[in-house]
Amino acid sequence: MSEQTDSTVDAEYEHHGGFPVYTPVKAGPNFGRFVEALRRLQDLAVSTHIPDDVVDRAIEQAEALGDLLEPHVVPEGRSPAGFNVDLPGRGSLLMLPWMLEKFDAESVRSRGTFRVYHRGGNSAAHGGTLPLLFDDLMGMVVHAAGHPIARTAYLHVNYRKITPLETELVVEGRVDRVDGRKLFCSAELREADGTLLADCEALMVQLRPGQP
Repeated sequence: MSEQTDSTVDAEYEHHGGFPVYTPVKAGPNFGRFVEALRRLQDLAVSTHIPDDVVDRAIEQAEALGDLLEPHVVPEGRSPAGFNVDLPGRGSLLMLPWMLEKFDAESVRSRGTFRVYHRGGNSAAHGGTLPLLFDDLMGMVVHAAGHPIARTAYLHVNYRKITPLETELVVEGRVDRVDGRKLFCSAELREADGTLLADCEALMVQLRPGQP
């Protein structure tokens, strides 16, 4: 095993493989409210049984909203979605609506809830949403530790207990060791009282120059 020194990490930090270097796009003052409105619709879409006439009206309004938004489509990296750490899920609808509360070289910690939209059955979070939570965290862990962009090569999740919905939870992860381009990371998902719900280990691999 070969450990990277701080000076090596600093020198390579701006190496992004084949990724463009995006400049984060600051969200406008109402963007967070916009994203939350859409998250509410996601929750309602999977938890309502509406009559056909209401479905027809909802379709009309959803299509009208799509028509309103479509002229403003921008290339990847030019939308505020995913770049705003002061918003749940950094303003991305794909990511779980959790808030960062620690982001440094030691570890990254986030706090939030699984919503109705994430339900898998019997009031529990869908098992597939946990790898999404962990995988997103691992990318932030690598960034916070000062390493160049890396792709997930391996992600293993141990499900220790049922993960509840609409209950405040905490996830925290870190880089455990580095071996060349390989970054070995781990993380835990816990209830507010510390009860372990799931843990994860991952191998993140630093991209080579030009690698997508």
